[in-house]
Amino acid sequence: MERTLLLVKPDGVVRGLIGEVIRRVEAKGLKIAGLKLKWLSKEEAEELYSVHKGKAFFNDLVSHITSSPVVAMVVEGEKAIEVVRRLIGSTDPKSSPPGTIRGDLGLSLTKNVVHASDSLESAQREIKVFFKDNEIYSYDRADAFWLS
Repeated sequence: MERTLLLVKPDGVVRGLIGEVIRRVEAKGLKIAGLKLKWLSKEEAEELYSVHKGKAFFNDLVSHITSSPVVAMVVEGEKAIEVVRRLIGSTDPKSSPPGTIRGDLGLSLTKNVVHASDSLESAQREIKVFFKDNEIYSYDRADAFWLS
């Protein structure tokens, strides 16, 4: 099984969208293997977005992600990275299709409700910003038979 990081960003937290994001993830048949509410420090935010360091929007990303708590999730499932990326839609909510989290709920490029790892390498690096190994759990869903 593959694991990825999914965040409900500050705009999603303060708008009360945590449950909606989790509902969509679970309805898709994915498992939540780790979950926590966390207020990121500037240093943690810079580590999360390190691949964007030096880009014009980097400071806006750091400022937004540290403006209130985030909900961090380790999401597990077959092709979890690809499935979560399709579930959330493209970065810009205006071009993200209806039915995706960003297409339905996002407001702008920065305030687009969620962040998700875009590759296995990113997932492994980003998960470590939020979770220790002993904070990630394996279990079987009751409907696992129907999901395979």
